[in-house]
Amino acid sequence: MKLRVLGCSGGIGGNLRTTSFLLDQDVLIDAGTGVTELSLTELALVDHVFVTHSHLDHIACIPFMVDSVGFMRDKPLTVHATEETQEILRQHIFNWKIWPDFTEIPNVRQPYMRYQSIELGVPRVLNGRKITAIPANHVVPAVGYHLDSGAASLIFSGDTTSNDALWDVVNKINNLRYLIIETAFPNSEKDLAIISKHLCPSMLAEELAKLTREAEIFITHLKPGELEITMTEIEDCVLGLRPRMLLNNQVFEF
Repeated sequence: MKLRVLGCSGGIGGNLRTTSFLLDQDVLIDAGTGVTELSLTELALVDHVFVTHSHLDHIACIPFMVDSVGFMRDKPLTVHATEETQEILRQHIFNWKIWPDFTEIPNVRQPYMRYQSIELGVPRVLNGRKITAIPANHVVPAVGYHLDSGAASLIFSGDTTSNDALWDVVNKINNLRYLIIETAFPNSEKDLAIISKHLCPSMLAEELAKLTREAEIFITHLKPGELEITMTEIEDCVLGLRPRMLLNNQVFEF
């Protein structure tokens, strides 16, 4: 597997893009504004989008992508999401008011987009690549993802706050190599992190203390304008594990 970071910021501005990862050439994990990094040809090669949750910074480019390259494809784009997330997308995005319903365009027999349900802990296997939804704890129904090539695994936490169920899963992964975990706010905004169900550095330290596996740890979803202070606080709070900031265009092969 080859995972390219298209966007990993908690906001936009300058070169910052919101959450999206390209797995090989045909799978997106979330579809935030990072998707704008791809050319039309690259967009047309994407067959699957695995959605963590319905917030705009993670789904903003699905409507534009389908509209831009649907006619270039010979099969629908498959949006993998929980039933709860699908319902939110149907009601609030693809509702003919905010955006057309591309599960009906150009017609219901040959649409540009279709949904496929995912369930926690049930792997989806695509050409030997195993993608499994894992628990997240957020203000809307949400998941993270476990990507397993067989040789090694990568965990993406998605948006989450304190979450024992996540570590129950992660600590059972024998071939864990990479852990990408969010930290959205600095410690001075801990109350906001709690209310919005994100992490701050002190909370991240408490979560990583639950990790019993070795892994390279990368921090995602940092808020623009607070990158340096948040990473400094992470260095002070998280001892021994040395998490690094995730970067646009970073590539993981596993």
